Amino acid sequence: MKYSIGQVAEETGLSIHTLRYYEKEGILPPIKRDEFGARVFDEEAMEWLTFACCLRDTGMTIEEMKGFSQLTLQGDKTIPERVKLLNRQKERVANQVKQLMKNMSMIEQKLEIYREKL
Repeated sequence: MKYSIGQVAEETGLSIHTLRYYEKEGILPPIKRDEFGARVFDEEAMEWLTFACCLRDTGMTIEEMKGFSQLTLQGDKTIPERVKLLNRQKERVANQVKQLMKNMSMIEQKLEIYREKL
């Protein structure tokens, strides 16, 4: 299936500007163009974009996302480096989850105090 940049923006919630920026910065591979020069996103580009959004949502920096994309484009020889990068990100996410659980516990405690006073 093929998608225009507007369709991708609508589908993902990302702005057209962000999509162009991701391509320009090398977070996405070069996007194919139609005969009029308009970007045409195929399934592969959508998969890249979906994973880029995942990385962004977990707090990976733009520079790290670019690095990961560049490694991916270099082929299988970079798999060990990509695994290292993803393991580091996984650890960050695990730490974020721990902190969020602590925060949730504090909120629950405060709610319990307030419920007792109602």
